[in-house]
Amino acid sequence: MVMPVAVSSNPIGPKVGQASSTIILGIISFGDASIQKAAKNAGITKVSTVDMQTSNYLGIVVIYNVIVTGE
Repeated sequence: MVMPVAVSSNPIGPKVGQASSTIILGIISFGDASIQKAAKNAGITKVSTVDMQTSNYLGIVVIYNVIVTGE
C-alpha cells in the first residue's frame, strides 16, 4: 500500500528517489528510510512529493519504502 505523506509547492520534477528500511521480528532493523536519503539517492534538491509504501510479511518482516519526487 502506498500512502501520501507530504507535498510542497515545488513543481513535480522528473526525478524519483527511494530509500528503504527493514524490520525483522520487531527488534532487528537496518536501512535508512528517510526523506533525505531518498532525495540524495536521486539527486533531488527540491522535493515535491513524499509517499510511503509498507510491506508486511506475516508480521515477521516489515519493509518501509519512502518515495520522493522532485527536481
